Amino acid sequence: MGSKLFRVKDIDRLIADSEDSERSLKKTLGWLSLTSLGIGAVIGSGIFTVIGTAIAGEKMDISSIFNAPLLEYLLHHSASFGRPGAGPAIALSFILVAMACGFAALCYAELASMIPIAGSAYTYTYVTMGELIAWIIGWDLILEYAVSNMAVSVGFSAHLVGLLDWFGVTPDLRWITPAYLPGGLSDLQGKTLYESGWHFGFNIPAFVVVMLLTFVLVRGIRESARTNNIMVLLKIGAILVFVGFASHLVHPDNWHPFAPNGWQGVLTGGSIIFFTYIGFDSVSTAAEECKNPQRDLPIGIIATLIVSSLLYIAVAVVLTGLVPWQTLLDDAAPVVNTLKKLHLETVRLIVLLGALIGMVSSLLVFQLGQARVWFAMSRDGLLPKLFGHIHPRFRTPDFSTWAAGFAVGIPAGLLDIGTLADLSNIGTLFAFALVALGVMILRFKQPERVRHFRAPGGLLAPIVTILTCGLLMMGLSISNWVCFFTWLAIGLVIYFGYSRSRSTLGLEQAR
Repeated sequence: MGSKLFRVKDIDRLIADSEDSERSLKKTLGWLSLTSLGIGAVIGSGIFTVIGTAIAGEKMDISSIFNAPLLEYLLHHSASFGRPGAGPAIALSFILVAMACGFAALCYAELASMIPIAGSAYTYTYVTMGELIAWIIGWDLILEYAVSNMAVSVGFSAHLVGLLDWFGVTPDLRWITPAYLPGGLSDLQGKTLYESGWHFGFNIPAFVVVMLLTFVLVRGIRESARTNNIMVLLKIGAILVFVGFASHLVHPDNWHPFAPNGWQGVLTGGSIIFFTYIGFDSVSTAAEECKNPQRDLPIGIIATLIVSSLLYIAVAVVLTGLVPWQTLLDDAAPVVNTLKKLHLETVRLIVLLGALIGMVSSLLVFQLGQARVWFAMSRDGLLPKLFGHIHPRFRTPDFSTWAAGFAVGIPAGLLDIGTLADLSNIGTLFAFALVALGVMILRFKQPERVRHFRAPGGLLAPIVTILTCGLLMMGLSISNWVCFFTWLAIGLVIYFGYSRSRSTLGLEQAR
């Protein structure tokens, strides 16, 4: 039985199967479109939304061990730490995460150029560590992409409300806020609008934007990529406007103390914003729709990381210099709300529009990636065949795309951004670590295989990726770990109850 659980797919066979005309995806993407897809995913979700939570931390019952960061609990056996923010040292958090992601990006680039198949980390683990591990990471990627987009769609809703406020329109709170608000809800003057916990309501804008993009994605990858290219240019322009104008209003006193919560705050801040960097993972999920994957995938992955990191650090430095870092607590739209406090209405409008466009492009890419993972797992028999259905006209995985849309849209109407971002982070870190391990395994098992891109430094990149991902995972709360293992346990029940006996590879080997 052990050999069946860890049976691996042959890379050459995998590539040949992907070229089957009945199951293949249309190849239309070049390196520029891939880079744009990556930047579209990375810039928007974190730079406009969870950066406030990473800077100021999260409110919670500090007497609860369940919500303590795991690292703090293991070191001190206490739960009096809460979720400390990084403060102005969030710039160091971004540098730490960029370094971790840099090594991870090199690992992704090496595997993506060798195995240009839809599915990202799921596909890579299938050919290196076997079917059971592939199922675990595929199931993990479903959580990663879904929860990431839930968080982004909640942030989109908050910015849309800000845009309506600019025009003097105030919608009913019941239909623009999540039903669950663990920290409650206050206005900019500190007045309590909702107490913590559940209340009657549904975040309609968050649901609607996901469903509209689902429709666009079913229509075709080329059309989606062109739309994304335009949105990326517009939101980068909005970010540069913010940095350029707001930098003149920076008060250096707001940068002191630079690291109010020490290295624990820096580490926790990095853990919170880590999920925003999974954009280059999204690039690899589109590998099967790339015209020249061996050359273009590494370019798209590495260029995404470089451009996004520079923009993130610039915004973080300026934002923490504008206002005291504590004022950003529980703010799903920290950049535009800060501009409102400073009465920079024209700049605020430009950034609002850029933020909305940015989050739409993030949602677009994450939804694309999620559907491709479901499609790849279905093609391998691990999910029902319906998830692998290809639209006869548009050549897109239409059922998986619609299923992903509803799986994201409905929870996005119910949950808050902090809860969602944390759940996504642990899945992202886990996926990066397994991809790095996959690089090491293939280096030893198939050293002769042609690598169109090879991570430099021998085994440095995969080893550093595994270590840094483990460190950042320790900065997440115990509740995240419990939810993560609960999700994996559900996945294992599905695998042993359904997927293992229907695996395409298993059925072929049984003949």
